[in-house]
Amino acid sequence: MATKIVLGWREWVGLPDLGIGRLRAKVDSGARSSALHVDGQWHFHERGEPWVGFRLSPGHGAGMIEGVAPVFDVREVTDSGGHCTRRVFVRTTLSLAGVDRVIEINLSDRRGMLFPMLLGRTALARVFTVDPARSFLHGRLPSSTARLPSLKSIR
Repeated sequence: MATKIVLGWREWVGLPDLGIGRLRAKVDSGARSSALHVDGQWHFHERGEPWVGFRLSPGHGAGMIEGVAPVFDVREVTDSGGHCTRRVFVRTTLSLAGVDRVIEINLSDRRGMLFPMLLGRTALARVFTVDPARSFLHGRLPSSTARLPSLKSIR
């Protein structure tokens, strides 16, 4: 078995397909799925397929990003407080510790949480392990100016 990459309980991640160069994430092996905070989302169809548009601010001074992605799934998610909500899932590339891999992320309102992203165990499987006594083991990723196409440009 290959050696897994050790992560701290919080890390800097990138979501390049969504135009996010860096984002603080809480690494939570107790959570099944990963969640990304969005300030707002809307649904539409493109070429007969369901898509989601969303708006988010990835962090301090980063401004607002507006993006779109095909809907991968819609399913019920139970949060740590036991509340069940229906959430949209997208598939996107996660960049972390020199590894790029496609993961599923649900779009949710994480307002009031310390981290705009929660990285769950399905995103960690087979590649990463967590040392809860450490944090930011892989440094701060460089900022990216990449942005998603606007809704106007994809139609």
